[in-house]
Amino acid sequence: MSILDQFNLDNQVAVISGAGKGIGRAIALAYAEAGADVVCSARTLADVEAVAEEIRSMGRRALAVSCDVNDEKQRQQLIAKAVEEMGKITHLVNNAGGGGPNDPLKMSAEKFAQALNFNTTSAYALIQLCVPHMREAGAGNVINITSGAARYSQPYFSAYGTAKAALTQLTRLLAQDFAPAIRINAIAPGPILTLALEREVAPEMLKGMASNTPLQRIGKTDDIAAAALYLATPASSWVTGKIIEIDGGAESTVWPG
Repeated sequence: MSILDQFNLDNQVAVISGAGKGIGRAIALAYAEAGADVVCSARTLADVEAVAEEIRSMGRRALAVSCDVNDEKQRQQLIAKAVEEMGKITHLVNNAGGGGPNDPLKMSAEKFAQALNFNTTSAYALIQLCVPHMREAGAGNVINITSGAARYSQPYFSAYGTAKAALTQLTRLLAQDFAPAIRINAIAPGPILTLALEREVAPEMLKGMASNTPLQRIGKTDDIAAAALYLATPASSWVTGKIIEIDGGAESTVWPG
């Protein structure tokens, strides 16, 4: 078998949350290019419909589902529709999540809990829903998109950083629970140049972030998609419970002081 043959997802079905834009979209397209059929979910149906059309143009099956991962009923409906339409589930990418800086004296405990729910509990719940279908299919693969914020010590990120740190540790623990049939890994991106980042961060600050990064640039969505493809395919068949840090070599926050 050629080494390139190991980066193949033929006859696989992936469910990807937050697939309408940015990292989720890039992963969905990469999986389709590698041969997978893809269930694209996000809160905005028009966004995932557009991604699904791109996937169909590549000759793969695609399903677009509107889903707020914070909502239990919508999570259940997502997985039910995926199985009904595609016949099985073999891969799950928990990409939906997010958050920004917070003032720990002003953020309420309820808002803090919402950050945990959005970034960690929703991923746990989707894994719980998908694992029985993966076992039925004979094997499975889960990738959680965590963040460099999970390990950086930086001010005003106590909510988001804690939530992503919890997702990081959840990855390690569930990998032990579900081995050997199901592999669970995570990717911890540094700053990735998405439309959301460009809207929130001034150009001069983006330049500062790049200059504070050893590899001297902001990450691209394809940087994350390439790692996600590796973790999803037989190329990584002896890898589980691991966190791949895709951050340009940064060992601390690159936000300008």
